[in-house]
Formats: sequence, C-alpha cells, structure tokens
Amino acid sequence: MASHRADRRGSSPPPAGPAGCPLINRQVSACGGPLFVQVGAGPTGLGRYRSRVRRYAAVVLAGGAARRMDGVDKPAQPVGGRPMRDRVLAAVADAAPRILVGPAAGVPADVVITRESPPGGGPVAAAAAGLARLPADVDLLALLAADLPLLTGDAVRELLGQLEDEQDGDQPAAGPGGIAGVCFVDDAGRRQPLCGVWRVAPLRAAFTRLVTQRPLAGASLRALLHGLAVREVPWRGGGPPPWFDCDTDEDLRRAEEWVR
Repeated sequence: MASHRADRRGSSPPPAGPAGCPLINRQVSACGGPLFVQVGAGPTGLGRYRSRVRRYAAVVLAGGAARRMDGVDKPAQPVGGRPMRDRVLAAVADAAPRILVGPAAGVPADVVITRESPPGGGPVAAAAAGLARLPADVDLLALLAADLPLLTGDAVRELLGQLEDEQDGDQPAAGPGGIAGVCFVDDAGRRQPLCGVWRVAPLRAAFTRLVTQRPLAGASLRALLHGLAVREVPWRGGGPPPWFDCDTDEDLRRAEEWVR
C-alpha cells in the first residue's frame, strides 16, 4: 500500500520551504528545491476539468516484479472481477494515446505497448520508455501505476483541473509562475507521483538531467522529481482513495471490500 512504502513513490517533503528559508514565491524557497503546495480535493472540486484543457496522454506502469506477491503478474490480478491494469486504463479512457509499459498479454487493442530497458528496471526507466512513445504535440501526461484499482475518471479529472488552475497562458513548462505537475498524497501526507498528472516539458527536462548523473534503471522517483515544483492534493472526494495501490494479497482483499 502506498502509504507504507515511501521508497516506491518517493518520500514526501514538507508542504513548505525548508525551516529557516524565506519563500521567494509559491514554488521555490531561498534555500533551493521545490515548495509543495497542498490543496484539498473534495466533492466541490470534482469536475473542474474544462474543455479548454489541452489533450492529455496516459502512461501506465505495469512492469514491476511483484516480489511480495510471489512474482505474479500483479497488474493482471482482478479486483471486482477486472484486472487492476484494466481498471486504471478505464480511468483514463479519454487520454490519447494510452501507453502501457509492461507485458502485452490481455491488454486492450487500442493501447500502445512498450517495455522499459531492462525489463524490471524500475519506475523511472519505465516512465522514460512511456515518455519516448508520446506524440510531439502532447504536453500533458497522466503518469500512473497499474496497481491502482480504486482510481476513477473523476479522480483523474480532479488532477487535470488542479493543473489547469496553474496553467500560465500557453506555456507548458514550469517556472516561477507555474508547476510541473499535480499528484495525490495519501492519508499520511506522503506524495504519490505515480498517481499524478504532469507537464511533459519539465518532465522531459528532469529525465535529461538525471540521465547525465546515473543510469535510469534502478533510479528513484525522488531523484527524478528533485527540483520540480509539484502541487500535492489530498483526496477528500466521495468513495475510496484513488491513490491506494496493491502490493500484497492483503491490499487486494481491502480493495475488493471497497469495490463491493
């Protein structure tokens, strides 16, 4: 479950500048690094995704080793009679394209399939493989784990709406007046970057920076996102938390109870 595994998603910095550092603006403190602006997501905030928001794509990461589930194809495990992977893909049915990084077996025909290098190379390598398949004209990306069986279209639209709120004219890149992405935080306030929506330009720049420092295989999401301004969104909407991921059999049982 994501709230217990900060190393998988990247640990959450406090939602303010480092202690003793004055804030230069909403995103950056005088000591450097990102300021994570936290806002609420609730029933009154849902549906703010407006038609003027540009086209978005989705990259779903499904190549994990599932070591805590005896190496099974975890995204293919059913919740509510449907593979978790398919539930995530359904939550982004309006994305174009939908890209899945992982095994192709059983994946809907309209989904683009690719693999990270090497297979099992971790979420950063997988995200890079998905990003490489994006058309040039796409500048918004939903980056999602494939083991989020409680994710809904409403939750994705909430993230898109939050990012739209920060849009600065037609500029897709983050800077002093904008942010790089929006993601949910769990009940403990930990950031869930694989349940988020990102601007493609700053995300590509983050990969370019990281690959000059180390191989992408085995890299952490925290290292990838270092220095990016991110808006954190607690889930206060109706229904179960969309950020809940399934890494164990017990997680699957809990998800089943929620979807009954």
